[in-house]
Amino acid sequence: MNGFSADGLAKVSEILEGYVERGEVAGAVALTYRHGELVQVDSVGWRDRAGGLPMRRDTLFRIASMTKPITAVAALTLVDEGLIGLHDPVDPWLPELADRVVMRDPDGSPEDVVPAERPITLEDLLTFRFGLGWGRSSLAPQLFALTADPIASAIGVANAERLGPDEWLRKLGELPLIAQPGALWRYHTASDVLGILLSRITGRPLETVLRERVMDPLGMIDTSFTVPDSKRDRLSVLYGPDLTELDRPATTAWSAEPLFPSAGAGLVSTADDYARFARMLPNHGELDGVRILSPHLVSALSQDRLTPDQHATPPFNPPLGQTIWADQGFGYGVKIQTTPGVPSAGTLSWPGGLGTDWHADPEKNLVTLLLVQSANIIVAAEWRSPLGDDYLTALYSALED
Repeated sequence: MNGFSADGLAKVSEILEGYVERGEVAGAVALTYRHGELVQVDSVGWRDRAGGLPMRRDTLFRIASMTKPITAVAALTLVDEGLIGLHDPVDPWLPELADRVVMRDPDGSPEDVVPAERPITLEDLLTFRFGLGWGRSSLAPQLFALTADPIASAIGVANAERLGPDEWLRKLGELPLIAQPGALWRYHTASDVLGILLSRITGRPLETVLRERVMDPLGMIDTSFTVPDSKRDRLSVLYGPDLTELDRPATTAWSAEPLFPSAGAGLVSTADDYARFARMLPNHGELDGVRILSPHLVSALSQDRLTPDQHATPPFNPPLGQTIWADQGFGYGVKIQTTPGVPSAGTLSWPGGLGTDWHADPEKNLVTLLLVQSANIIVAAEWRSPLGDDYLTALYSALED
């Protein structure tokens, strides 16, 4: 079975079923590809536990931050076309971010500033190092309050403002940077800025840009910022701690077109859709004869861009993982495993905070997705479930070559 033992794959299924039986998750969908061929599909538990609706392979999930790699690839297609360079300033399209001032101390006063040493570039946005974002700084509350709907509604960001992209960027531009461009990695905000940049360069709505450049060519027919009525019954309930319900299909916050489509966290997708995206990357930017990205830009995306100082600097306060970069790096919108183990060095990934994850391992020629719908990562004190680690450990243990 493409280098897997049958007993080992059965153990993977048992682990997923165990998490459902113990009530730790309502349900899960997992897909495994090896050498470009589908090896195993697991659909366990419930997409609606109270309603008794079983999880299905075509269940829709709110993929949250798994949106970020799709946005990064769409941006890189603009580089392929010569519409912008990796090291070009973004000022011509994002004048709200021109002529920045920078706080002397990220944890200090927003009034104690110096001029930015250089403009913000496309690469600064792709690597989350443009100078603002979620994580440790005295501006953290203001930045978190700028979380775009529907994520803000789903996870209960009580003071989030409902803003359109232009107003959102104007408000962001009123803040000083917490570090010089390129100097400090901070999470999330760069992707939402990147989405606005995509729209302004192309003159088209963000979903149109993502659809035309990534999703339609790959055949990602179920990936969108909204869930139409015709697909609503396939959407999983979103659960919080103790399987409390946070968002239901009948009243989902993903039913209407968002005022501000979040390029960092807004998409809904399926395991099969996202598998097509994940399989394209280790295949040098191509899938089934359709090229999305040039090989040299896939290579650039897949390289760790963090400096030694950035590897050593915790981006978050506890409990969100002060050692996040100990064995990982960050490229263009994706995490890169930097040390051998499970997964292999060179593996690309980035999880979603509502319970979704994927890995593309070029060394093992392996692509795997594990999708659940649980917001424990965001709203609970424990920032991650051991399910993902248990799943990957069992899957790699099942490999015989």
